[in-house]
Amino acid sequence: MRAADLISCLPVKQIKGTLPNEILDIAVDSRSVQPDCVFICIKGYTVDGHDFVEQAIANGARIIISEKDLEIDFERVALVIVDDTTRAVGLLASKFYQYPSKSLSMIGITGTNGKTSVSGILQSMLQGLQVKSALTGTIGFNLNGVLYDSANTTSDALSTQQMIHRAKVEGCETMIMEVSSHGLVLGRLAGVEFDIAIFTNLTHDHLDFHGTMEQYGQAKSLLFSQLGQNLEQSKHAILNIDDPWSNRLKEITSFPVWTYSIKQPAHFEGLDIQLHADCTQFNLKSPEGTFPIRMNLLGEFNVYNALAAVAALYTKGIPLDFILKELEKIPPVKGRMEKLESELPISIFIDYAHTPDAIEKAISSVLAFKKKRLIFLVGTGGNRDRSKRPIMAEKASVADYVILTTDDPRNEPYESILSDLEKGMKHDQYACIGDREEAVKHAISIAEPGDMIIFAGKGHEDYQIIGNTKYPHCDGDIALAAGKLKFQDSTSRT
Repeated sequence: MRAADLISCLPVKQIKGTLPNEILDIAVDSRSVQPDCVFICIKGYTVDGHDFVEQAIANGARIIISEKDLEIDFERVALVIVDDTTRAVGLLASKFYQYPSKSLSMIGITGTNGKTSVSGILQSMLQGLQVKSALTGTIGFNLNGVLYDSANTTSDALSTQQMIHRAKVEGCETMIMEVSSHGLVLGRLAGVEFDIAIFTNLTHDHLDFHGTMEQYGQAKSLLFSQLGQNLEQSKHAILNIDDPWSNRLKEITSFPVWTYSIKQPAHFEGLDIQLHADCTQFNLKSPEGTFPIRMNLLGEFNVYNALAAVAALYTKGIPLDFILKELEKIPPVKGRMEKLESELPISIFIDYAHTPDAIEKAISSVLAFKKKRLIFLVGTGGNRDRSKRPIMAEKASVADYVILTTDDPRNEPYESILSDLEKGMKHDQYACIGDREEAVKHAISIAEPGDMIIFAGKGHEDYQIIGNTKYPHCDGDIALAAGKLKFQDSTSRT
């Protein structure tokens, strides 16, 4: 791309030196700079890109985007000074990749809980319908069924545009994005044109970042305001009207609003819900009538997730009978009330629940078929929102036995995390074990045939962050190995 054309998207700027003719790439990490590249200096929480300008130039950068004047060789490189490089990266990346989201059907999903499940359900159904799709979120970047790592639920603005561009190049028709409140506030979705916006729910989380629930809800609402006002476009908002925040979101968008619910009249309703150990059954009431559903997803909360996904595909014009056939075929979403297959005489579930509401929903999803004890392990991250910890333990107290542990402790001592959790316990049948691996093993050690265990907090994640380092950790693998040792006699006889 011609450098002058690219830089023209920055309305307020000061240029020092001479712009090159062509630009071949954009980078925000000096280590990834290639020859004839634009390097954008981003000031992050721990590092400042302005400190790595010389490295970027040495690697081939021809233009530096900065928030301040820099002493560099203007014979080698041009300097473009802007007020805010974080905003600039969204403008530049969108321009460089030629606004790729306009070429795809973009689905954005926001809410405290359910984003990953709804996105996974959607992609599974699209794959079943032979629709090429991409997905980005907590699990990473899934491109036509191939999974790549990503750093955050909502990636930075440059990475986001790169992924959308790649999806376009690979022939995808639809891209599904988990949209976090952090991503919305920090401008990581700059330049993304959404066609469908889905709201799942709003419950206590991330108040260390947002401050209040009001501000948290306002952050989520940005997805719907960013649908725009061009009513010639076919765009849709899909809202869980059982959550009071949906009433606010209705007022924010001018586009058609579709609703889903299990408690009140809506465009898509889940009625007569029956929870089983291996499936969930319900009647789905839709604009085209009521249909019986038997799906592999477990729990009442997954009825909500299924309704959101069905509504999204329906607004895309896909025939309802096709949608419902695919819904009944999809497997459970990894790490979301995922029942581990084993010959053990106990039932083990892995779930990502890390908020009070998600813990409550995880427990309620199994109570209907609980035979003996429910053992619930709950952990929370260090150096994050402390106010939710006692509430998490309070919700976990519904279980017969609770193990309080950590999630990603980071740099916070185990004792600090556990003491906050312990304040919320409603009975004395619990243990405090900071080391999560030992906590998982303890759950197995006390389990008896017929018991049920839910490991909450890590879900699909196969690591723990201790200090600043990621260490391998998988609740499921640890639990199954410990279970085989404990119940080896009984499993060998089966």
